[in-house]
Amino acid sequence: MAKDESFDITTGADLQEVDNAVNQALREITGRFDFKGIMVEVDFDRTEGKINIHTSDEYKADAIWDVLLGRLIARKVPVKNLKREPLERAGGDTVRQQVTLIQGIETDTAKSITKFIRDRKLKKVTAQQQGDAVRVSGPSRDDLQNVMKALREEDWGIELNFGNYR
Repeated sequence: MAKDESFDITTGADLQEVDNAVNQALREITGRFDFKGIMVEVDFDRTEGKINIHTSDEYKADAIWDVLLGRLIARKVPVKNLKREPLERAGGDTVRQQVTLIQGIETDTAKSITKFIRDRKLKKVTAQQQGDAVRVSGPSRDDLQNVMKALREEDWGIELNFGNYR
């Protein structure tokens, strides 16, 4: 019997790279002239996968976001996996904003990915959800590469990573 080939579809960011980007952005922001004497807090919570921005007004929050985004891009963190929450008022006439990192494929997205693969009607190619990943298997590597190509062409709202290709 022929062995099935397979690969996993996952998403996520390297948390160490996110931590480094936040530290670099904070270092750059505190050295800027337009932020002298202004309250600036940017911290990264690894356990929850959230970046918290706290500053004096929305213009400063946007400036912090621009610097942070530049650092994240430079560190090759997938920007599609960042979900920026709206600004909210905090105490003392300041604003606060949360940026959430998407570290796994959500159930609805995984279902739509598996349905998309099924709708391709490739011979004997199957996709099944496994936690926060999707495993695709089939007898032909060519079919699996066609699935990867088709998935890359679609916009899923997150950055898809293909791994464990065997």
